[in-house]
Amino acid sequence: MALVSQAGPSYCIRTEIIRCKAGNHAGFSVTNNMEASKMKELCAGFSSLSCNSAKKAQMLHVDGPGVGCKRGHRVIVAASPPTEDAVIVTEPLTRQDLIDYLASGCKPKTNWRIGTEHEKFGFEFGTLHPMRYEQIAELLNGIAERFDWEKVMEGDKIIGLKQGKQSISLEPGGQFELSGAPLETLHQTCAEVNSHLYQVKAVAEEMGIGFLGIGFQPKWGIKDIPVMPKGRYEIMRNYMPKVGSLGLDMMFRTCTVQVNLDFSSEDDMIRKFRAGLALQPIATALFANSPFTEGKPNGYLSMRSQIWTDTDNNRTGMLPFVFDDSFGFEQYVDYALDVPMYFVYRKKKYIDCTGMTFRDFLAGKLPCIPGELPTLNDWENHLTTIFPEVRLKRYLEMRGADGGPWRRLCALPAFWVGILYDEVSLQKVLDITADWTAEERQMLRNKVPKTGLKTPFRDGLLRHVAEDVVQLAKDGLERRGFKESGFLNEVAEVVRTGVTPAEKLLELYYGKWEQSVDPVFEELLY
Repeated sequence: MALVSQAGPSYCIRTEIIRCKAGNHAGFSVTNNMEASKMKELCAGFSSLSCNSAKKAQMLHVDGPGVGCKRGHRVIVAASPPTEDAVIVTEPLTRQDLIDYLASGCKPKTNWRIGTEHEKFGFEFGTLHPMRYEQIAELLNGIAERFDWEKVMEGDKIIGLKQGKQSISLEPGGQFELSGAPLETLHQTCAEVNSHLYQVKAVAEEMGIGFLGIGFQPKWGIKDIPVMPKGRYEIMRNYMPKVGSLGLDMMFRTCTVQVNLDFSSEDDMIRKFRAGLALQPIATALFANSPFTEGKPNGYLSMRSQIWTDTDNNRTGMLPFVFDDSFGFEQYVDYALDVPMYFVYRKKKYIDCTGMTFRDFLAGKLPCIPGELPTLNDWENHLTTIFPEVRLKRYLEMRGADGGPWRRLCALPAFWVGILYDEVSLQKVLDITADWTAEERQMLRNKVPKTGLKTPFRDGLLRHVAEDVVQLAKDGLERRGFKESGFLNEVAEVVRTGVTPAEKLLELYYGKWEQSVDPVFEELLY
């Protein structure tokens, strides 16, 4: 749910025209002064709009609230939760603008980065109860004051922190999430994770609070989970039971780790998207780590993954259209236009627009705000409410893995970087998966949450494919030349033994733990 911006925050400077290398122009009128050098990053994004089918960038115009502006288009803004309606629409957004927005993510390989996000459950040491909001607020304030983070407020409530391009945010049930900065190497990624965990623990332990690295809340029911004071979550909580039976479980009782990766062109995006979707069930199996519900085994290795199968089928799944010959930025936009909306954010308030579509919004036909037209901020926010196994924004998000202990937080990006950022490994994965049918991909998606690497596939087990894929990831990391392949040790052990993290937990539950889940809070304590 959270966001990592690969391009950094929105940039505003005094009005001036900047010529991009590709020959495009961008005109900006703004309210805040920032150094013109920042504009080069944004301009580079627009120069990449030549990537395949995307149209050339148009003239852009940005203003702050209350600033009059002449006719013009809008600026591409970077993902940040949630953006104010600071961009004044002077011409209606078009479908082409939405396509150009996605295409502006294209960047040369030298500028590719790694953005890692991970969630974790906070709990009281004595009772194992989930953290209450009051404790979370104390924790956030403590981290802000001790480690120089900027506070993020919703009304008078602290709901997150920002520091540079990192952010800490709260999921609906108080799950604590780090959205990391876009970094060059996995060494930097792991250092960022370690620094974050050190800071959180330094404050939390003084409060008697610990953090658990697991994919699904192992002990407590939904009724036991506190609700965070965020407007968007109230809208989602009311809507979820209308569209699936497990949406509230997703909101309040799951934790994930994901990695966000770049692409150089529309064709590169397509290849990575297809490889990511085909292999997502393997990632789910390798990182399966959620076998308990309310104190007992739930029959799954990844309950977190199973929950997504009945959360809201309008916005989840394996997206078979990505494998169509016609797929590209345009087709993803058409898909997203018809995914039902959750909200529109105006004047620091969330307006319930559930069940309505962005296509209607584009035409000024949203009953919740009649006659009003969307900004690119609205489009950006809408894209964050779509939850397929791989998600496209101005980068690709790999979304199939359970949360886990810190070593696996580094292993997940290592797995995907080794495959998707190395041309040889990426092509080999595409060759391996080229003849997999949509039915086979869906079968793996359906069965892996229960049977993991032991899922039958063709004439063998998924484990055998996973062995080859992990080796390709290792080869890709070695070719990158940053000595990163050691980060794969955790998953290499899983494929070597065929035993997922969840199966190890179940073995402890039936053995040493004497059928109690309470020891998992110590076993997987950060």
